[in-house]
Amino acid sequence: MFDVIIAGGGPTGTMLAAELRLHDVRVLVLEKETEHVSSFVRVVSLHMRSLEIMAMRGLLDRFLERGRQRPVGGVFAAIPKPAPEGLDSAYLLGIPQPVADRLLEAHAIELGAQVRRGCAVAGFEQDDEGVTVELADGERLRTRYLVGCDGARSTVRKALGVGFPGEPSRNDTLMGEMAATASQEEIAARVAEVHETDKVFSLSPFGEGIYRVVVSVAGVSEDRAEPPTIEDFRQQLRAVAGTDFGVHSPRWLSRFGDATRLAEQYRVGRVLLAGDAAHIHPPAGGQGLNLGVQDAVNLGWKLAAQIHGWAPEGLLDSYHAERHPVAEAVLDNTRAQVALHSPEPGARAVRRLLTELMDFDEVNRHLIEKIIAIGIRYDFGPGPDLLGRRLPDVDLLQGSLYDRLRRGRGLVLDRTERLTAEGWSDRVDVIADPTAALDVPAVLLRPDGHVAWIGEHQQDLNDHLARWFGAPSPVSRADR
Repeated sequence: MFDVIIAGGGPTGTMLAAELRLHDVRVLVLEKETEHVSSFVRVVSLHMRSLEIMAMRGLLDRFLERGRQRPVGGVFAAIPKPAPEGLDSAYLLGIPQPVADRLLEAHAIELGAQVRRGCAVAGFEQDDEGVTVELADGERLRTRYLVGCDGARSTVRKALGVGFPGEPSRNDTLMGEMAATASQEEIAARVAEVHETDKVFSLSPFGEGIYRVVVSVAGVSEDRAEPPTIEDFRQQLRAVAGTDFGVHSPRWLSRFGDATRLAEQYRVGRVLLAGDAAHIHPPAGGQGLNLGVQDAVNLGWKLAAQIHGWAPEGLLDSYHAERHPVAEAVLDNTRAQVALHSPEPGARAVRRLLTELMDFDEVNRHLIEKIIAIGIRYDFGPGPDLLGRRLPDVDLLQGSLYDRLRRGRGLVLDRTERLTAEGWSDRVDVIADPTAALDVPAVLLRPDGHVAWIGEHQQDLNDHLARWFGAPSPVSRADR
């Protein structure tokens, strides 16, 4: 019997598996695809908060080696504004999605997760003790919890009966990588002309004579599972740009819609949802993979706490309470960005106005922080503005803060050198460092790096340790 079975071996599923393995949870990932897709596939963006998470788990160097940094400016509705001064990060990382998938899967396997490919979940039944998962080949597996990370058409969500309200796809966008016979100068000139009214359209050079092509289509394909053809691209390029640029020799072709939906519940009993199984939206701002990975890091330690028996009441339910509003906000900002890409006169007027407003640093910062997810503040009750927010990395006497979060445990960063976590030492580390760059005496960080307490008094800290990490352990107290 497993502790957790995860349906879906994409970035959300494998990140969740790794988070659970940090806490010795017996986890199995079931992925219906037998192989990773071709390396020639779309590049995804890792934004600031996801890069921080990779740093917290010791993965950042692996991603930096395989990706390409680019400025973070212009991420909101592709409005060309540089990042304001003083932003925590001035870059994001572009990386081919299959590379990101492989890096996260390798990380989960290194930590001891089992990954079975070619295994599709067909259904499940849950009871008071666990979940019986049925595979497409008839095999039945038993687990204490099941998490659906199986994408927009999630079998787990549908079988769970959770509503997925929102708007259906109204328009398709074709995206692919291919060669072109037109000269680079000709392409650049025509793209600039079309882009005056069509903000979605692009042919961007991708090296070695290859271009990444993005072109919108009025309406939705009758068969969404059927990939587009090179002739579909030629036809649509002629309709939008007046020329097909001589595109040929595609490396990959795909289509995506603009459906926007959010699951009504992230948890029903022993079954939970994460990533695209819980929320879908257009790719404006490149937020999808990031949102799923951040779901996984929020959920992992809470589910592990539930399994190991030290979770305080309501901790697992806080996953929905915290992440559902975050997804709701992402859906809203993608709706706004899609509207700002419209060639209609009203939308173009709003875009011009917003472009002017983004000359104000406060407006520009607010919109960029929405996309890169460093503006998230969970509601932990009244307190200073830092409470509920993520803490940026800081240098310590020995190493950095994020280096000390690699085990996925809670952490007390104490400038007073007076505080302890006695009773919780099996779940929480303490760093006494008077040199830490904090404007407060001490903080308690959750395993996801969010600030759960700010103060300097031991009893107050103990109350918050119990709130987030359960009752103190008798063993830990005996070690005093």
